[in-house]
Amino acid sequence: MQTGPNPHVPAIDSTAVRIAPSLTDLEQAILDYMVLYLRRNTYQPSIREIGQRFGIKSTKTVSEHLQALAEKGFIERDPSRSRGIRIVGLDLDAQTVSMPLYRDLREAANGLRAGRSDLRISVDKQLAARKGGFVVRAPRDRLAAGGIAGGDLLVIQPAAAEELADGEIVVGRTRRGVEYYQLKTGDSGALLYAMTGSPPVEGHADAAPVILGRVSALFRRVVPRPSEAPITAH
Repeated sequence: MQTGPNPHVPAIDSTAVRIAPSLTDLEQAILDYMVLYLRRNTYQPSIREIGQRFGIKSTKTVSEHLQALAEKGFIERDPSRSRGIRIVGLDLDAQTVSMPLYRDLREAANGLRAGRSDLRISVDKQLAARKGGFVVRAPRDRLAAGGIAGGDLLVIQPAAAEELADGEIVVGRTRRGVEYYQLKTGDSGALLYAMTGSPPVEGHADAAPVILGRVSALFRRVVPRPSEAPITAH
């Protein structure tokens, strides 16, 4: 893995790097309450019950919090039903979490924008403890510097800026699309370097990259190679 700046791929100005929106403390608390309620009762709490739990008297205010969760992709709402809420990615198995699975970053970008995916995969909760992540199949030969092979399933997890470390591989979104980057830290702060041969991203305000998450884990199917000589019993 490259340890110094790539002279062929100019760095993005650190002030232009942003992190994808995350939940507020209250939004996270409401979401956690809904998950716990669903596990205990097999159906969702009503808006009034959520309000009572958090001391919110206005059902409109509760609805606004739920709408924020929906806009950030954590729940789906059905206005025609009194308890018409579906928690995206929830697996009722306490040891695993269901995550959207995409064939590539382009499909992931479209799926995240639409709040849906055609495929899902169950991942151990220890590898995907945070909500809002996804799994994507790695491209062939483009992430070899990070020890990633084509076809590996990459777990992408949301991360705050202060949690990211030097050398980590992240997924960033710009007006040009979604791509893999390597994080480099230096005297001027955190910088992103493209891991492909694509043109560099300019760090103008209208093109500021949003970090969607870090590559936190991978799954690889190990295919045994055929032996050069037949194995005989002794």
